[in-house]
Amino acid sequence: MEKITQEIYNKIDNDLYNAKTDIWWKPDTVLHILKTSVNPWRVGFAMNVLKKLDIDPTGKTALEVGCGGGILTEEICKMGFTTTGIDPSDESLHTAANHAKEGGLAITYQKGTGEQLPYQDHSFDFVFCCDVLEHVSDLPKVIFEISRVLKPGGIFIYDTLNRTFISKLVAIKIWQEWKRWAFMPPNLHVWKMFIKPEEIKHLLSKNGFDWKEHHGSEPNVSIPTMLRYLRKRTKGEWTYADLGKNFVLVGSKDMNILYAGYAIKK
Repeated sequence: MEKITQEIYNKIDNDLYNAKTDIWWKPDTVLHILKTSVNPWRVGFAMNVLKKLDIDPTGKTALEVGCGGGILTEEICKMGFTTTGIDPSDESLHTAANHAKEGGLAITYQKGTGEQLPYQDHSFDFVFCCDVLEHVSDLPKVIFEISRVLKPGGIFIYDTLNRTFISKLVAIKIWQEWKRWAFMPPNLHVWKMFIKPEEIKHLLSKNGFDWKEHHGSEPNVSIPTMLRYLRKRTKGEWTYADLGKNFVLVGSKDMNILYAGYAIKK
């Protein structure tokens, strides 16, 4: 997979993350859905990887690339990792640092991009990059940089959106564009930036990784029920907090929309 064109990248709205208010930790905000609806699945996947590899994270170093407001970063820290989060948004980093301080969590936050990580070679035991790879301007460079900062034998854990007809229908049309159900801002994701599993596997192989596994996800409810829940929110009957309590992703073999994976640096 090659670097996307500037024309395609210009379509995505990454400015959302520069909002002057907390859009991450307030329960009735769209990005808090990541904590309530997505984190249980992605944290569960990461914990299963640790168990499968018989790794105790206590004292090991972990970097989250694209940490945003710290929704996942704090979970990584609570696993026992010595944790660093990096993100290009000053506002998101400010939110993340304040929330970690309030919670008594020792997390290092730093400004930067995945395309140019400000760390020496072989700096981390683990790198996490979740709900981010489909947002970057130069995916091959990001994978190269992640490999560079990982120690030999280090683990890369990620999740991203698959580029399929179903993901275009659900993640773009239903979740973003069709006003009857949409709960995400327009252009939060751009379908052409989604990544097929074979594409990420190819990039990992080119950058010194031994790819190990992909695992899919699906809603905890049927599609008609999901649409009914989304409609309740657009009609004002439910808040984002209500949606997050009832709509949760669970593990599945279905990789048509959101899937997770891990690879080990050789």
